[in-house]
Amino acid sequence: MGKNLYIKTWGCQMNVYDSKKMADVLAPLGYAVVEEPDNADLMILNTCHIREKATEKVFSDLGRLRELKEAKAGKGEKALIAVAGCVAQAESDVILQRAKYVDMVFGPQTYHLLPEMIVKATGGERAVYTDFPVESKFDHLPEESAAQGPSAFLSVQEGCDKFCTFCVVPYTRGAEFSRPPEQVLDEARRLVDQGAKEITLLGQNVNAYHGGSHDLAQLIADLAEINGLERIRYMTSHPQDMNDNLIYAHRDIAKLMPFMHLPVQSGSDRILELMNRKHTAADYLEIISKMKAARPDLAFSSDFIVGFPGETDADHQATMELVRQITFASCYSFKYSPRPGTPGAVMGGVVPEDVKDARLQELQALLFTQQETYNKSAVGKTMPVLFDRKGQKPGQLLGKTPYMQSVYVDAPERLFGQIVDVQITRAFQNGITGTIVTTEETLYPPTPSEEKRDAA
Repeated sequence: MGKNLYIKTWGCQMNVYDSKKMADVLAPLGYAVVEEPDNADLMILNTCHIREKATEKVFSDLGRLRELKEAKAGKGEKALIAVAGCVAQAESDVILQRAKYVDMVFGPQTYHLLPEMIVKATGGERAVYTDFPVESKFDHLPEESAAQGPSAFLSVQEGCDKFCTFCVVPYTRGAEFSRPPEQVLDEARRLVDQGAKEITLLGQNVNAYHGGSHDLAQLIADLAEINGLERIRYMTSHPQDMNDNLIYAHRDIAKLMPFMHLPVQSGSDRILELMNRKHTAADYLEIISKMKAARPDLAFSSDFIVGFPGETDADHQATMELVRQITFASCYSFKYSPRPGTPGAVMGGVVPEDVKDARLQELQALLFTQQETYNKSAVGKTMPVLFDRKGQKPGQLLGKTPYMQSVYVDAPERLFGQIVDVQITRAFQNGITGTIVTTEETLYPPTPSEEKRDAA
């Protein structure tokens, strides 16, 4: 008989990718993914250590899973509970001590060993896998068991060697590692065969990719040769690794979308040095200038941390000035919160919470205004939109413009997974709406026999 697998995922797209891969690893063992944990035989919490109070959120969920496990035990059935991801890697001792009922604890580099862990846990032995393995997990993962859809994610690089003082990634994901380009290209082709028209390349420092003779620009160029792949994106990048090859790729490769997420974190050189970011505000502005020269319509996104230890009003205003100089299409901004084991957690100069709140509100007011202004600049334009999600309303599809704007459109379901021209009619802070530009093809799409004939 088959078994039910429940996975709850927190955090970045890398974690989302990892959860899908866990399901692929477990599929040959008879595990099928379910949306709720109630009848699950294996319950996995795939955790993220970036957000505030991440560990406490995990224990809150574990309490509910414990009740389900005990209920199954009362019926003579066995259920396993696992904690995976970055919290598991960083705080395995705490989890093992506080939650005796957890059967498996493993970090993000070891989930290819899940079958081995299940054997141990089923036999009554707690499976703890938090050492960094010598071999790459990517060499042991099965092919995809289920299609991701029109827009897919593909992990090409993991880990980080930068050691920013606020970040746990080097301690939870390990050193930088890049997958061989042949392996990436093979997976990309399979994703396209399964219906993907857009692929986003993932990595903690994706632009540090160094797969043999390939840098990220060359990898993107090779991916662009795949028939059926229409759009290529990548995230997340570090300013230090933004080289000319990648900048010019935005100019030369039509399939590389004109959207760039490039975290800066602060506009103050003093704070950037305390963060160990290895770049200055001027360096960042120079990169933006070179990218705009290469691709004038490029849209930018970034990350900001407000209230890092030692941040003054002058430092905060330097961040505000940098935002005004660049003008972002979208951004993520957060209050600083310390992460155990990072240098930032023991720094002096802690900024009071009320000051952090005020600074964050001021920054977000500016960022949200810029985002709404950028979206409104699309009104009246016709843009190609990839419909990759179904809306909550009947007859509604959601998609993305090349500039990563979310588009809500009343459209027939047969356009799901297609790239269709949309005339933008209204804009809001978080998205835009429009109408399908009617063509002969949208009115009368080719029949399956016609598509087969054209392909021949």
